[in-house]
Amino acid sequence: MNVSLLANALVGSEIIKIGNEVNELKRKGAKIANLTIGDFDPAVFPIPEALKSEIIAAYNDHQTNYPPADGILPLRETVANLLDKRMNLNYSTGDILISGGSRPLIYATYLALVDPGDKVIYPAPSWNNNHYCTLSSANGVAVETTVENNFMPTAAQLKPHLKGATLLALCSPLNPTGTMFSAEQLEEICDIVLEENKSRSAGEKPLYLMYDQIYSLLTFDKEHVNPVTLRPELKDYVIYIDGISKALAATGVRVGWAFGPSLVISKMKALLGHIGAWAPKAEQVAVSKYFADDAQVDTFLGNFKEQIQLSLNAIYDGFQSLKAEGFNVDAVVPMGAIYLTIKIDYIGKTTPAGDVLKDSADVNFYLIKEAQCALVPFSAFGNEHSMPWFRASVGGCSLEDIQAMMPRIKAALSKLK
Repeated sequence: MNVSLLANALVGSEIIKIGNEVNELKRKGAKIANLTIGDFDPAVFPIPEALKSEIIAAYNDHQTNYPPADGILPLRETVANLLDKRMNLNYSTGDILISGGSRPLIYATYLALVDPGDKVIYPAPSWNNNHYCTLSSANGVAVETTVENNFMPTAAQLKPHLKGATLLALCSPLNPTGTMFSAEQLEEICDIVLEENKSRSAGEKPLYLMYDQIYSLLTFDKEHVNPVTLRPELKDYVIYIDGISKALAATGVRVGWAFGPSLVISKMKALLGHIGAWAPKAEQVAVSKYFADDAQVDTFLGNFKEQIQLSLNAIYDGFQSLKAEGFNVDAVVPMGAIYLTIKIDYIGKTTPAGDVLKDSADVNFYLIKEAQCALVPFSAFGNEHSMPWFRASVGGCSLEDIQAMMPRIKAALSKLK
């Protein structure tokens, strides 16, 4: 049976493929340190108890009918206050759109702005932009980044591609790297976007910037920065993506928000209204009440971030120790989110069974079987399979699991020739 050109063009998720392998081994009794999915094990990282209580209370209060297409007003008011107090961003409730997590909002941003064949620029590695380009029939341009800049794109790398582009998709803290923009780096990018838009004619579509800051409240020793706070004149061109899924370990609660220019947000609202991608009303009611209490949010975030950072540092320190012992590995200092960037440069090596590790996927599956450790190669985020860098996500593992994993990795790498 024939299907659409779009359906034929879709490529399956490499992360899901790895997850299936992990689940099959678990079914056979293996204990795997699963550092693949950007999710949380609720037994290790539960959602805030106060948020859970508010959700239950909202259901007991029968908040189970359709919410407004753009989200309930109390939640949009809470979000507007949050943006003002925490990020110095001034947006009205009409500029804010609530959805069932951030994914529908990213998709709606693409559909609202990008025509078939339009150029979309995004860094590699980055999460899912290649797939959103396929879904919107965009001409995706992946800009390779380097470890020297913590895999964050620079203005110099992006500028040659801006002419004629419709959308620049950025994320900070970045999935998959756990690194983030400095104010200076982001200011330089903001300036080239402004410069490009000033060069365009009145009837020409501007260059928009989608800024995914879903991890903005999960930063460690660095301050999160955003385009409009740095360059207020960009306000008409920036669409922000945010929500609770990562900051509150609430990936399954499904409450996200976008905010930006009123015209763009209204078109995104219309798109998602037809799709029915709103967040459940009870969860919206709960989040509006929970996030309105700054003290309880800050208390949760303080403890939560400390726990995440301990896990990230355990992997980072472990890989730095292996590097000091002569293993061909490395890691980038964690800055935010729940991710660590790891280098395992063993492509071309031979396993004890005589198999050659031809690419990063082979290295990963070798570690799954020999070290009971599952990572995600950067090839899942738009890079080549020959790139020896990987993402480790700590949300699904306890600190004890991570500490027990490091000797197994050492033993597995020691067997390669």
